[in-house]
Amino acid sequence: MANGSRQAAWEFFGTELKRHRENAALTQVELGSRVFVSGGYIGQFEQAIRRPQLDVAQRIDEELQTEGFFERTWRKLIDDKRYADYFAAVVELERTATKICEFAPTLVPGLLQTAEYARAVTLAANPFVTDEYVEEKVTARLERAHILKDATRPEYWAILHETTLRVPVGGPAAMARQLDHIAALGRARRLLAMVLQYSGGACASMAGMMQLMEFEDAPPTLYTETSFSGDLLDSPTVVKRAQRAYDLIRGAALSPEASLALIESAAEDFRQCASTT
Repeated sequence: MANGSRQAAWEFFGTELKRHRENAALTQVELGSRVFVSGGYIGQFEQAIRRPQLDVAQRIDEELQTEGFFERTWRKLIDDKRYADYFAAVVELERTATKICEFAPTLVPGLLQTAEYARAVTLAANPFVTDEYVEEKVTARLERAHILKDATRPEYWAILHETTLRVPVGGPAAMARQLDHIAALGRARRLLAMVLQYSGGACASMAGMMQLMEFEDAPPTLYTETSFSGDLLDSPTVVKRAQRAYDLIRGAALSPEASLALIESAAEDFRQCASTT
C-alpha cells in the first residue's frame, strides 16, 4: 500500500472511530478513560495523527461493541510488506513513542542509516534480489527516520558499540558519510549518541540488539532482534531487566561529547582511506 493510500486508510479508521463513539454518546475523554488512554489520544486517533496500539484497538471494539472491526482494520493497515512481519508493528510504535533507547552491537540502527548504508546492508543480506526490491527496502527505512525530524519527535538515545563505527559497510566513502550523518544529528540535538568502546569488555556481551520504547499512555515495550526474527515484548519484568542492562551499558559508554568526537574521528579516518584508494 502506498504511503498516501495508507494515510487515507488511517483517516477512514479515525472517521469510523468518531462515528461509532458519537453513536454511543461518548465524549473523547469518556471513551479514553474506558480504554486506558487520554481523551486527547482518542482525538488524535480520530484525526489520524496517531495510530493506536493493537490492544487499544481491541478495547475500543469491546467498548463500542463493533465486533472486531477496529482490530481487523488495524491488522490490515499494519500489514506493511515493506517490513518483515515481525517488524511492522515496531514501525507503528516508533511513531507514537515519547522515548526510544537503542543499543546497536554490530550495525548502525535503522533510524540512523543513510541510503548508501541501508542499501549495502540490504544487498549483503539479499544478494540475489532485484534493484526494485532493494530500493523499496531502502525507501521504507528512510521513511522511518522521518520521526526524528518531527516537532513531536521522541527523545532518542542510541548507544553504538565501537564495532558499528569501524566496519566499512558500503566502503570507506559511504561509511564516512554515514558517520557524518550520525554526528550531524547529534550536534543538532536530535539524538543523544554514545559509544561503547572495545575496552567496555564484557559489558557488550550482556545484551544483543535492543530497542526500548516509552509512551505517554501505554506501558513501555522492548524489541529485540536476531538475523531472521524479532520479538516485541511488554512484560513488565522483562522490560525492567532490559532497562537495567541498558543502564549498565550506558554507564560503561563514553560521554555524549566524547562519543561524538570519536564518531567524527572515525569518519575522518574513513575519508582519508577513501582518498588513498
